[in-house]
Amino acid sequence: MPVEPPSATRPLEAADIRGTWATLMLPINADDSIDYKRLEKEIDRVIGFGVNGLYSNGTAGEFYNQTESEFRRIHRLLAHRCREAGLPFQIGVSHMSPWISLNRLKWAIRQEPGAVQLILPDWFPPTEAEIISFLKKMAAVSADVRIVLYNPPHAKVRLTPGQFGRLKDAVPQLVGVKVAGGDAVWYEQMREHMAGLSVFVPGHRLATGFREGAHGSYSNVACLHPQLALDWYHLMQTDLPQALEWEQRIQQFMTDYIVPYILDQKYADPACDKFLAAVGGWSSGDCRMRWPYRSIPATGVAEARAGARALIPTFSTLVPE
Repeated sequence: MPVEPPSATRPLEAADIRGTWATLMLPINADDSIDYKRLEKEIDRVIGFGVNGLYSNGTAGEFYNQTESEFRRIHRLLAHRCREAGLPFQIGVSHMSPWISLNRLKWAIRQEPGAVQLILPDWFPPTEAEIISFLKKMAAVSADVRIVLYNPPHAKVRLTPGQFGRLKDAVPQLVGVKVAGGDAVWYEQMREHMAGLSVFVPGHRLATGFREGAHGSYSNVACLHPQLALDWYHLMQTDLPQALEWEQRIQQFMTDYIVPYILDQKYADPACDKFLAAVGGWSSGDCRMRWPYRSIPATGVAEARAGARALIPTFSTLVPE
């Protein structure tokens, strides 16, 4: 059965963080300012799809490229719209500086998110003892608001399942992780060491992750189209072999139309997330990234959209000609 979202008004435990969560992407004007009117429309559109939750300030949210006043304005808006709709939400308090991240956390918990997301300190690679020290200080501030650790492939410290387990033991407020996943050995270690954590894997590999015991995705497939991501997650719960076949098609689309932008043309991952949303045609934003990062030209949207229609089941019904 589909996962029903928990209340937006209480802290999220690991068992509550399940399914398909969509990310907030910043609409950027030609002068590099944030378009808050379009941002509000984007939030409302995502809420309207019925996703399991909405989160902010992951990589796609360009958290590293906001002033603190912008951070607060974005999240007042997010919190207000999600509380009004009853949708669980997480605020990303990540920053390369642990002190800025801590100050963001102090402010963010007043917005009553279900959880907060953060990254590890990013200038010098921290040791495991330093990671625990960092998380304990953050947890002391977050109090009843739980913590989700975002550990992406480009992090300077890539944590192992065993390390995640030790972090959970040391910091009980850590209830979830966002990770790249791995092979069969990685998932075996995940099942052994990461009990008590909500484990979210990349959107385009979610069916495999679901089969192996992962719990959901902060989803790049939801960037392409939130309804597609939801339909696929529901299929995993009713017909996993068919969902795995969808995964092959989704990955083929990514390989053919998205990966070349990353590997060959060196665009940043969030540029690809915004490009995916333009291909899906559902977002109020566009492909524009904030300076100094490059935006993928919108001229590539039509070709990628045609590829998605040809490869991905139901996409053509969601995004007609």
